Order: sequence, then structure tokens, then C-alpha cells
Amino acid sequence: MPLPLLPPRLYPGDSIGVIYPAGPVRDQARLESGLQILRGLNLRVRHYHPDNSGPDYLAANDEQRVRNFHHLWNDETVKALIAARGGYGCLRIIRMLEPDLLRSKPKWLIGFSDLTVVLNGISAATGLVTLHGPMVTTLANADAISLQRFKEALSNRFQPLAPTRDLEILRSVPGERGQGRLAGGNLTTLTHMMGTPWQPDLTGKILFLEDTGEPLYKLDRMLTHLACCGVLDKLAGLLLGVFDPGHYDRLEILRLNEQAWKRVLELTQGTEYPIWGGLPIGHQQGNVALPIGMEAVMDSSNGTLGFLPQSCQVL
Repeated sequence: MPLPLLPPRLYPGDSIGVIYPAGPVRDQARLESGLQILRGLNLRVRHYHPDNSGPDYLAANDEQRVRNFHHLWNDETVKALIAARGGYGCLRIIRMLEPDLLRSKPKWLIGFSDLTVVLNGISAATGLVTLHGPMVTTLANADAISLQRFKEALSNRFQPLAPTRDLEILRSVPGERGQGRLAGGNLTTLTHMMGTPWQPDLTGKILFLEDTGEPLYKLDRMLTHLACCGVLDKLAGLLLGVFDPGHYDRLEILRLNEQAWKRVLELTQGTEYPIWGGLPIGHQQGNVALPIGMEAVMDSSNGTLGFLPQSCQVL
């Protein structure tokens, strides 16, 4: 398998482009707060406002969203693209994106939630490492460790992720370690990729999952669907982020996650890879940046998630 391609790091004064591949921004104050955070990182912001030409659940029609995406990617002064927000819309446009263009001008693509489609799809099609991390409208709500990990990732620094208070080793394996390229993201979005040309090949990968606003029975249905598709059979490891009910209530979140973990363990009986729960990945304040396509190591002996940028070709 060819080495994954690590996009060039960003330097102070570099430009970052804001894209709208999915839904419209409903909260302009949150958008502006996120833009100020990017500027506070000594980044210049290139920002093309969509014209709401599509249905009201999309930032613009498919053609405009793709055109702006390609325009910013083609701009030599723009070193990274970050999504303004998620919502829905990436599955509509991924077939319209141009892998040859994206590979010829490597740069970071950043987002999560609905961006799961393009993060995994582009990584598979081009070999580029993409970044599952905050979007502009979530930056102001991010906790300190998530902001720090985001800044480090933009500088191509990937320090091991130490265990947090909520981490639980749900299952370890002989040797205590699992190693593979990272893939995954939002459970709902990933499930909708199954059966499409962009369904990721998860064989030998470390899969990570998170979701928001979904009751337990829907989480069960989607996890069961993945199991029925066979995608949970040959993983190198499984990282479960935060499954939240759509609002912040710590006890309710913990209860929902414990029930989801139980179902995951039922569905993965007979497999032999490590499974961890409670990582700070998701729609709450904790959403540490994870490089999709990069090799990672789950060390269950100490709960540390390590990253192997040396496994990548540095561009």
C-alpha cells in the first residue's frame, strides 16, 4: 500500500480557506467567533459566502459548493480548507470533486460530522491525510486540549494522546496494542456511505466513531448495520468517542455511552482487536484532531493513542 501523503504544515501568515460543503450557518455569532480564533492563530482567512441558492438545508446548490471548494483548493496561497459547519450535503457533492486536482495541490482538509464523507473519501481517492477536527462554528466551544491539538496538527505535530478521565479500555488484546491507519468519524454519516462507491475499506484500520442527537435504538440500528456489512470484522482497533443526546448532560451522556459500548461488545464478539470508549471526539467541547489515513497505535497498557507521522510521505 502506498505511503499516505502528509500535507505541508501551516506557518504564521498562511491563508486558510473556509468552505461550505454541507449546510448553512444558522448562528453568525459562532461563525465570527471561530473566524477570530483562526485569525488569532496568525492565519489569514479566505472566506467565500454562499448565496443560499439551494434548499434551505444546504448552504448553496451543489454546483456552487463544489465550485467554491475547487476554487479555494486551486488557490496557491491557501494552505488548508476548513468547513464552516456540517449538517448535510457532502454525500451530494463527493462524486463531483476532482481527485487529480486535490492530489496535485496537497493541503489540509478539516472538519467532522457530515464532513466524514469527504474526509474519508478524499483520503482514499488521493492518499492525502485529512483532519477530523473542529469546524469554524465549533472552535469557540472547543475545550483547551482540543484547541491545542488543533494548533499542533496544523503544524504537523502529532503528540501521543494521553488518557482522559472518561477513557475506558473496554477490551484489550494479547500484546496490548493495535496498530493501523485511522478512519471513521460520524456514525450516521459513515453508515450512509455503506453500499456507495465511497464506502471506506476498513480492513486493518483503526476505526473511530461518534454521534449526536441519536437515541440508543438508532445507535443500535446503525452499529448493527455496520456489523451486518462485515466492516467490524477485520479492524485493527475501535475507538468510541462521545455519543450524546444532543445536549450537554454529563450523567445522561455517560448512561447513553455505556449502553452503546455494551452493544458494540456484543456485536464484536469473536474479533480480536482493542476497543476503547470515552475518547474526546464528537459534538461536545472535547473534539481532538485525528489524522485520517495516518498510522496510529492503541496501547491498552497505558491508554495512550500514539500517531506515526513517520509512516507518511511528507510533502
